[in-house]
Amino acid sequence: MGETTAERAPAERETRRPRRRPRLKIALAAAAVVAAGGAATVAALHADGDKGGGRSANLPPGTAKVTRQTLNDTQTEDGRLGYGPTLTATSQGRGTITWLPGSGDEITRGRRLFEVDGDPVVLMYGSKPSYRPLRIGTEGSDVKRFEKNLGALGYGGFTVDDEYTSDTAEAVLEWQDDIGVPETGTVEVGRVAFANGPVRIEAVSAGPGEPAAPGKKILGYTGTTQAVTVELDTDDQRLAKKGARVEVTLPEGRPVAAEIDEVTTVIEPGGQGEDPETKVEVTIWLDSAAARKAAARYALASADVRFTAGRRENVLTVPVSALVALREGGFGVEVVKGGAPSYVPVETGLFADGKVEVSGPGIAEGVLVGVPK
Repeated sequence: MGETTAERAPAERETRRPRRRPRLKIALAAAAVVAAGGAATVAALHADGDKGGGRSANLPPGTAKVTRQTLNDTQTEDGRLGYGPTLTATSQGRGTITWLPGSGDEITRGRRLFEVDGDPVVLMYGSKPSYRPLRIGTEGSDVKRFEKNLGALGYGGFTVDDEYTSDTAEAVLEWQDDIGVPETGTVEVGRVAFANGPVRIEAVSAGPGEPAAPGKKILGYTGTTQAVTVELDTDDQRLAKKGARVEVTLPEGRPVAAEIDEVTTVIEPGGQGEDPETKVEVTIWLDSAAARKAAARYALASADVRFTAGRRENVLTVPVSALVALREGGFGVEVVKGGAPSYVPVETGLFADGKVEVSGPGIAEGVLVGVPK
């Protein structure tokens, strides 16, 4: 009896299978690396044939020229236009809440942020909260911070320094008279609330008539300058560098240049049965004239943010798919010269836009290298 079809099939498939070049595997591996963010490492694979300068009998299926160019490792992410992170104002004293601002109100230095027992809690500018009463003899950076604000509000007769003197107390008496609180010459804890600048009320957490107590949340606020916030996965941490330049595009608008102002790690609670997720929150304040103009017509909107994680100028590049993994380790390219190919080892640099920076012996602008079709 003759062979069955099932018995013949494997041999037929083997004889008819065309010889596969290793480049497809390395191209797929390298492409996966670029999609993941452009790392310079690729899973090591073996390339058949002579390596490191030997001749191969087969020409590559296609070729590309080594080119000289500038590579930019860029990535565009979705952002949201608003007023930046929301911060919380809490009470530092006890009493009854008697007045609160409305959502969207903007409050500047020297104005009341809220009221307790009919007396205002006054907004001052500074990066640290008040934590003790200020009186004659008190010394420290908190004294200087308060005196700077008092001077900015037009009160004088004292030296702005770390010491609370009788001259400071005289100015405080005048200030207390103007804001309508008992004139003691001492700034008690809870009379002022510090923020980095003017604030915009985002939400109110309490209501008039409710008791105030130390630590009670009163309201949430933001800055008054618009900002774009982007949430990145931790894998994209390389994009989030404070001071790095970005391009922001609002709906129907032209891109405007800005820079990263704040980078914060946030933990988002997971759903039922899910683990919390760590994210990188990037804040970009739109404080340039061009950026403010672009955002002026929007209160809330989506935005595209183009990050540039790396830039290499005037470097030699080849398509990522041109890379092959050499048996002895590292990567090379198949140089085609005089009608015959040879494998040449290369050092890789930045990956971007399907290209990779390369350098090595025999690698020059215009040299032909093998690539898949």
